[in-house]
Amino acid sequence: MPNLLVINADGPETRVALVENGQIGELYIERRRERGIVGNIYKGKVLRVLPGMQAAFVDIGTDKAAFLYVADVRGAPEDIKSLFVDEDDEASRKSEDDKSRDARIEDLLRPGQEVIVQVAKAPIGTKGSRSTSYISLPGRNLVFMPTVDHVGISRRIGSEKERKRLRSIVDSMRPPGTGFIVRTVAENVQEAELRADMEFLIKLWNSIVKKSEAAKAPALLYHDLDLLLRTVRDLFTSDVEKLIIDSKPEYDRLLKFTSTFMPEYVSKIDLYDASEPIFDAYGIEMELDRALERKVFLKSGGTLIIDQGEALTAVDVNTGKFVGKRNLEETITKTNLEACKEVADQLRLRNIGGIIIIDFIDMDREANQDKVMRAFLDSVKPDRARTNVTKISELGLVEMTRKRTRESLGRMLTEQCVYCDGKGYTKSKTTIAYEVLRQIRREGHAFADDTIVIHTHPEIAELLASADNEFIEALEKRLQKKILIKPRERFDVEQGHIERFHIRGASTDDKKEKSSDSPRGLHHRGRSTPSPVAVIAPVGEPGSGDAKK
Repeated sequence: MPNLLVINADGPETRVALVENGQIGELYIERRRERGIVGNIYKGKVLRVLPGMQAAFVDIGTDKAAFLYVADVRGAPEDIKSLFVDEDDEASRKSEDDKSRDARIEDLLRPGQEVIVQVAKAPIGTKGSRSTSYISLPGRNLVFMPTVDHVGISRRIGSEKERKRLRSIVDSMRPPGTGFIVRTVAENVQEAELRADMEFLIKLWNSIVKKSEAAKAPALLYHDLDLLLRTVRDLFTSDVEKLIIDSKPEYDRLLKFTSTFMPEYVSKIDLYDASEPIFDAYGIEMELDRALERKVFLKSGGTLIIDQGEALTAVDVNTGKFVGKRNLEETITKTNLEACKEVADQLRLRNIGGIIIIDFIDMDREANQDKVMRAFLDSVKPDRARTNVTKISELGLVEMTRKRTRESLGRMLTEQCVYCDGKGYTKSKTTIAYEVLRQIRREGHAFADDTIVIHTHPEIAELLASADNEFIEALEKRLQKKILIKPRERFDVEQGHIERFHIRGASTDDKKEKSSDSPRGLHHRGRSTPSPVAVIAPVGEPGSGDAKK
């Protein structure tokens, strides 16, 4: 099946899916109100220098200060002409790292100093953005590196003959002292097209230099393209047969952009105008929902369990329903081999970065371990993000890193559960039932009524009314009050978690039944009294109400 770019842009967010051989390879989402800042160039002001961390905080005008490591500072940062970043070339990167290995942040930066930085990584969780003074300006075929005497070629261009040709062309055209990285898409591109790309990037850089001279920090000097145009620039390659978009205004904007910078691709752009939503028509919406699930099913019947934590992501491979045909070793190896591609695909689709631990099923034979390792390395090769994979450890684990520049799909589209604080677990029914009993024991004496009413989930109510009936009777004798249990389905439907319950005095309960089941505020003995389980409100006191967890 042909590779496609499917773009949903008719709503408040732009969603781009790269479909490879009928399967979603990559998914990008950008909300208009939350447009990303990766790639933006700012004139910032150093707020704090931290020698102990060899880093600095830089005010770039965003909500959170940007983080700048000493390894990301080059030369005299106040001099815009000394800034550099090498995006793809490993040798150049190592060379630059060697030069600054002994540099100290306190020798390079001082509080109040103005610096020119580019956002390298978006804010993730509670962390601010990561910035760098390595400035890079990506074009269609080239990445421009101001005032650095270097020419690099993308490692994905395998032909040595083509690499030499491209290096020779770029080297002959570039202004003295400047640097360029030739991107993968430039393979077999003619000299005239490379020249046009180079001239555009140089003009862009000159405009940034001019703007920086007049700007007062913090100030935005350059805003990277939005997702729609970045998609055309970075993903719309010769391997893509069609680009389909569902918004007429954005379709027109794409045509204009493509006609200017890559006219040979104009014929590949189609406008989708069917009534069915475009992501539904191509089966992407369903796959997007699956990408948020913890469990992934393999075709054989095996499963992956993906747990994304703060420090790392763990992927567990299980045989599941797959029992094989011959022996256990063969079953395990087949499951692991199938998991290799699925793990690599899920990391790309979910955009999971950082440290990743993969727990393949233990294999006894070393030959099978090698076979699985080779299969996994082959599976991660198409990934655009830089990866580093280690061999299977003695514990049967594969450790890897994947470059992270933006939030993962899961963290972008979800938020922590307000009921369980993001743990993903609820207390057991028995635990909740016992907490209800303890809460009544703790504060039941404060009720003026002769009857205490418990509103809880039907399953909790059933447990309280059966197995623990003797404890209810004991509480009634101790408190000299009647205890009524009322099942309430709405606790499960409207309030999310089974742990939630209300405990009220009878007269208060009658009033609440006529008004609302969801109290807003509670007072106990004249003051607000939150409780980890419930708050019991005495009847008759000013501002009294019911209780909720």
